Amino acid sequence: MSGAPPAAPLVLSAPSGAGKTTLANLLRSRNPDVVFSVSATTRPPRPYEVDGKHYHFVDRAGFERMRDAGELIEWAEVHGNGYGTPLENVRRAQAAGQHLLLDIDVQGARQIRARLPDALLVFVLPPSGAALVERLQERGTEDAEVLHRRLRNAEEEIRAAPEFDYLVVNDRLERAAGDLERILRGEGEDLRASDALDERIAGICAEIDARLDPPPVAGGQATGAMTAEPPPRFRI
Repeated sequence: MSGAPPAAPLVLSAPSGAGKTTLANLLRSRNPDVVFSVSATTRPPRPYEVDGKHYHFVDRAGFERMRDAGELIEWAEVHGNGYGTPLENVRRAQAAGQHLLLDIDVQGARQIRARLPDALLVFVLPPSGAALVERLQERGTEDAEVLHRRLRNAEEEIRAAPEFDYLVVNDRLERAAGDLERILRGEGEDLRASDALDERIAGICAEIDARLDPPPVAGGQATGAMTAEPPPRFRI
């Protein structure tokens, strides 16, 4: 419709084991106006990876040029490689009337909040802390020390969930996907942060705490906040 507002980017964040990637794939398969964001990276491509489909592969100098020119709406260094979301992804999707779907961590979501205030930020919660622990244990790919670290990181990320616009509980995949679709249609007011969801978050973290040794310091708070002084905002 002429004069309609541009489709807002949709940002999904979640702790490892919450089923975010499966949820994102289902949402995309059911909604042709939702497109995945392809990140830029300095990591060398793997044999099966295609430039422009899996990643935009760039060298270090090119990545730093994009970063310094403000062409990345979020970026991070991971294991010595740069990863970031090109601003051009957002512009291209909005020109086509599509919602750009970004599957990123809490730190990346905080950067996007500061730069793209119209983006829809959604945190995906596991049904319970016990379910999250069980999902990570069932993978069987990590030793006890790595699993402990993942659970500690998961708890910190979950405590940051109230910073997001919406909270979706992934207890049933179909229902969670439907909740995301309602958010895209502007019908998700009941999914905004509330006292009830705050209590659920506290319960999830308490269940994770019970599996961690030593227990976290009482009164611990999530690190960082979206209300910190933001970098310049982009005009799309």
